[in-house]
Amino acid sequence: MVLDNTSVNSMKSTFSVLNPIRPRDVRNRSFLEGSVLGSGALLGAEELDRYFPERRVGIYIATWNMHGEKGLPNNLDDLLLPTDSEFAQDFYIIGVQEGCPDRREWEIRLQETLGPYYVMLYAASHGVLYLTVFVRRDLIWFCSEVEHATVTTRIMSQIKTKGAVGIGFTFFGTSFLFITSHFTSGDSRVYERILDYNKIVEALALPKVLPDTNPYRSTSSDVTTRFDEVFWFGDFNFRLSKDRVEVEALLNQNQGVDMGPLLHHDQLSKEMKDGSIFKGFQEALIQFLPTYKFDVGCDVYDTTSKQRTPSYTVRVTVSDTLCHSYKQASLNVLFHSGQFDRSLYLEGIRRRITRELKKREATKDQGSSTICSIS
Repeated sequence: MVLDNTSVNSMKSTFSVLNPIRPRDVRNRSFLEGSVLGSGALLGAEELDRYFPERRVGIYIATWNMHGEKGLPNNLDDLLLPTDSEFAQDFYIIGVQEGCPDRREWEIRLQETLGPYYVMLYAASHGVLYLTVFVRRDLIWFCSEVEHATVTTRIMSQIKTKGAVGIGFTFFGTSFLFITSHFTSGDSRVYERILDYNKIVEALALPKVLPDTNPYRSTSSDVTTRFDEVFWFGDFNFRLSKDRVEVEALLNQNQGVDMGPLLHHDQLSKEMKDGSIFKGFQEALIQFLPTYKFDVGCDVYDTTSKQRTPSYTVRVTVSDTLCHSYKQASLNVLFHSGQFDRSLYLEGIRRRITRELKKREATKDQGSSTICSIS
């Protein structure tokens, strides 16, 4: 401890890089309740201004059909931390379909990749459907309790490969719902996929205890109306309504970023335009080649006897009822109290450190070796 005669005003920038706290704030405010207007609450306007002065939060969505593969890639950086991103995001939401057998190992690998800046807020599963939410460590205090629900769309409900898992919570008083799902497969089974969507919308039982932030808009028959922001992603299994030869011809004609000729035949785009699925949702412009279905380990489209038609089966959609303003939390919100999976965090960081030490050792060994040649 250091004691001197400096004034309080001069001390505020001497001993800490944290924002200074005024004595009257400590005396008068209750971080769990706040004032009548909520301005002094932990999730109040002042805290919101401090962390998000522009009222914008960064959310990164990743979705992956693993096809039940046991082995995981040695490095997940390309999946979560693409080099063309200037900044990391506030939330990382990862949905998996037909996940690897060891779900815990998958979560540890995610923590290892995201490092000490992030903690796992929540994880849920439904058979081989996995959904994981990571948040910046310094933002976890502003999250409510987290809830999840699941829906099975297969007739035989014990086979949990098709369906959905959803996670909901509030952040600074704005409610978020994340859904990952796996719809019925098959080139021509559009109607069955629409039925999957309708069943999930009606049966996903959220929120449970958390307050409904949209009481004037929400309905009991549509879970997406009961949250401010909804992100729905996964393997929707919609295909291009052309045979493989015709699709390959279009691919050969168009080597650029204009996927319009292909998307003109996209089943999901057509159904969304017709209003039969994902009502009130939108999708970012697709500027990449179809990702379904490559041979394992290469960028060659299916060479098996099935000769599957290249398509855009894995998709990300977001509700277009955009939240125009964040709001401080009401006083009946259940706080998450900064809880996260500590053992997972420590194991992920331990592996990250071990990996870095091995990398440094390898670099050191390479630097110390010499090659002598005589000619």
